[in-house]
Amino acid sequence: MTMMNLINALAVSRILTRDPSVLAHESIPFGSATWIAYAVFCCFIVLFSGLMSGLTIGFLSQKIINLEILKLSGSSSEKKQAEIIIPLVEKSHQLLVTLLLFNALTMEALPIFLYKITNPFLAIIVSVTCVLFIGEIIPQAICSRNGLAVGAYFAWLVRILMIICYPISCPVGKALDYLLGHDKALFGRAQIKTFVSIHGKEAGIGGELTLDETTIINGALDLTQKTVEKAMTPIESTFSLDVNSKLDWEAMGQIIDRGHSRIPVYNENPKNLIGLLLVKDLLRVRSEMETPVSDVCSPSIPRCV
Repeated sequence: MTMMNLINALAVSRILTRDPSVLAHESIPFGSATWIAYAVFCCFIVLFSGLMSGLTIGFLSQKIINLEILKLSGSSSEKKQAEIIIPLVEKSHQLLVTLLLFNALTMEALPIFLYKITNPFLAIIVSVTCVLFIGEIIPQAICSRNGLAVGAYFAWLVRILMIICYPISCPVGKALDYLLGHDKALFGRAQIKTFVSIHGKEAGIGGELTLDETTIINGALDLTQKTVEKAMTPIESTFSLDVNSKLDWEAMGQIIDRGHSRIPVYNENPKNLIGLLLVKDLLRVRSEMETPVSDVCSPSIPRCV
């Protein structure tokens, strides 16, 4: 918008230099009631333009997903503000057209009214300066950091403006919705995993989640994409015991080295599993007694007939 105003100012200045007669207009007498009314209206235009510019940044920088989070888990004031803003942000394109339309109208009107009360060149300088600082930089700097609070406070005004320019903003907004679509409100699985990882302590940016917590959350998100084949251990790589073997020193040493809590037990063929050996049951077994595996084996594996 600032660039557009600068271009308009340059165009007007070229007209003035080519046609000096334009400078010969009669300004409204300084200090008269009419002059004061025009000056007050110009101030109103600048402030209103700044408000539209700030609200454009404030509203459109809010994401639906962030507002939903604040609505559910924010403070009491944030919950109220999010509830007020969500219906407007959901109509983002219509909202955008409304704010830009009124912003453009005010910026185009400012030089016209300034021209009535001052020198044309001075009108251009004042118009560009006011629009640049008061109408663009300052309000956008404020609303970019406090968009939620400012947007909620002026939501009533935005609704009125949307009603006023509904014949224009609604069809244009619908066309933009059709051509560009809506922003995705929710995160995908990959985005959630990245979001969780960023909030982990190991990321080094002040997150509160531990490595174990992030690992568990990421693992849960991967469950729907994991198959049994990825989670299983091939039977050829599985440590198992023959039901007819003895729990001697060698067998006990292998069990300790493996570190498993359950050990499959087979009968003759390693693929013919008949039960499980619970390592905790070996606390009462002495290696020198060479207890048969069959004495402590639990037949907990169902058999298929």
